[in-house]
Amino acid sequence: MAAPQEDSAFPARPAPRSLSSERMPRLYCPRFGSPPEGRATPRGLPGRLRACAECRRLPGTGRDCVTVRLPRVAGIPVLPRAVGNPQFLGVMPAYSAADDALTTKLVTFYEHKKDSSVPSHQATVLLFDPRNGSLKAVLDGSVITAKRTAAVSAIATKLLMPAFAEVLCILGAGVQAYSHYDIFTELFTFKEVRIWNRTKEKAVKFANSVNGPVQVCSSAQEAVTGADVIITVTMATTPILFGDWVKPGAHVNAVGASRPDWRELDDELMKNCVLFVDSREAALKESGDVILSGAEIFAELGEVVKGTKPALPEKTTVFKSLGMAVEDTVAAKFVYDSWSAGN
Repeated sequence: MAAPQEDSAFPARPAPRSLSSERMPRLYCPRFGSPPEGRATPRGLPGRLRACAECRRLPGTGRDCVTVRLPRVAGIPVLPRAVGNPQFLGVMPAYSAADDALTTKLVTFYEHKKDSSVPSHQATVLLFDPRNGSLKAVLDGSVITAKRTAAVSAIATKLLMPAFAEVLCILGAGVQAYSHYDIFTELFTFKEVRIWNRTKEKAVKFANSVNGPVQVCSSAQEAVTGADVIITVTMATTPILFGDWVKPGAHVNAVGASRPDWRELDDELMKNCVLFVDSREAALKESGDVILSGAEIFAELGEVVKGTKPALPEKTTVFKSLGMAVEDTVAAKFVYDSWSAGN
């Protein structure tokens, strides 16, 4: 049984000793300079779920933290580009009055058709002082994005997963697969974890890299069959998860397919699930799974957190995650405050 565990059972992990840790947000502060050796930025977000709770400032909660209404994502294509290989630069600004934080994230997206040592998404978060506009910090946005996305998925799972969940399935073996595995195995207890990836070698590498047994599956169907919680974190542009594979009552966190013409989930699954999103507005403009299937959105996650909409964990549920700039704002401010408290 995958029962959510109390926050107190998960104290913050010790900070790493060096800024060379590839899983840690690197931090440069104009005010203080770069952190000296041994005075590293906290690993991820200490107490993870406590940091996740801050991300509950979502649409539907009645908390108007993004008091400056700015475009969710302003993006431009990058030319020249190889035919069929999308390349974009995106800008995600947000202001949180509740956190006294002003940020923008600059993110590049380059789809690599062949295996590449360069990530498909690379990002930097700029944190400003909202009182005077001065730059306070520059953070590794790729790490912030990975951690906060997995954190919100964990919140959705805690609310929406079936009461007796034993099998976790991850489709995809990239950065988001690692961040989701880390927080899901920390906050929940599964008897079995499975992974599938289009390139099997990456799935094997994943299984050998994480702490805990992971079954590498030869097909997505093999991985999904009988799973109680499913996470899709792929670069798929056509469905890789089909409704007739999914166990009735399972919960799906759909994280990939963030463009209006891309899909991870098929029509059968989308039309026969109870669909939750982080933002209705964003889902109806940016999610191919939602737009192309014509599926009806039942609620925003914030409405469930607030209690104005039921979670319905007894049903087959899908949480479509697109990510919001305010999540980066909250996470960046949390990291900055944790670091600056020691300076």
